[in-house]
Amino acid sequence: MKTNDTNLARALIASIRNRKRRPSQHPGYVLDGDSMLVASYNVHKCVGTDGRFDPSRVMEVIREIGPDVIALQEADMRFGERAGLLDLPRLRHETGLVPVPVTSNPKSHGWHGNVLLFRQGVVSDVHQVKLPGLEPRGALLAEIDLERGASIRVVAAHLGLMRWARRQQADTLLELLGGRDDRPTILMGDFNEWRLGNGSALNRLETLFGPLPPALPSFPARMPVLSLDRILANRQGLIGNLAVHDTPLARKASDHLPLTARIDLTACLS
Repeated sequence: MKTNDTNLARALIASIRNRKRRPSQHPGYVLDGDSMLVASYNVHKCVGTDGRFDPSRVMEVIREIGPDVIALQEADMRFGERAGLLDLPRLRHETGLVPVPVTSNPKSHGWHGNVLLFRQGVVSDVHQVKLPGLEPRGALLAEIDLERGASIRVVAAHLGLMRWARRQQADTLLELLGGRDDRPTILMGDFNEWRLGNGSALNRLETLFGPLPPALPSFPARMPVLSLDRILANRQGLIGNLAVHDTPLARKASDHLPLTARIDLTACLS
């Protein structure tokens, strides 16, 4: 516990020191025909750090990123009709992103608030996973066939707030993937976990997705200290250029900053 407290204090000090050096414009993403951009973004039900509900800001951040695939968390209302909060037809018109189809509440965007959007390719399989725990948590698995024979599996997940539940949820994801073929797989989302060690869900996931990429602070958006958001791959060299999308708008639109990564499509060829 003392080690964790020390690491948290160091992260907080580093965040304060780097606050004035944070970029004033969104970073440029250099891609080529052999790569694609993926992102993970907890949109916090479209309530920003100023307490204002504004889905348009969230969609503008997505446009800033320009992803080929993006996993969103908390994109539905949590209670009542669990209605989706974004204008998906508008987002498709402006970005080309379409949601992976799911079977759920007709007014919801996704599965337990998880929405997976993609720009190109054909979805060949979708699997909705209910994760164990006291909170309603889920994961969404999609296998996407891309151009030139490339194929990739993407798992979007939002793990719980309780540490014991996160461990069980990580085990559930590993069991799910263990029963499938060994194709290139990306796991991304809000894991609510920044600690490492035997009690960490990250330690369990490392058996398939290790070694883990560098931890990048993404929460809270105004002064990021904790690396709650992650993008992991089941083989080395599949992901690169991992970065936090840190812009003035992103700091307001949600309490999390988006996380982005470049995918090497040559590693996804069958």
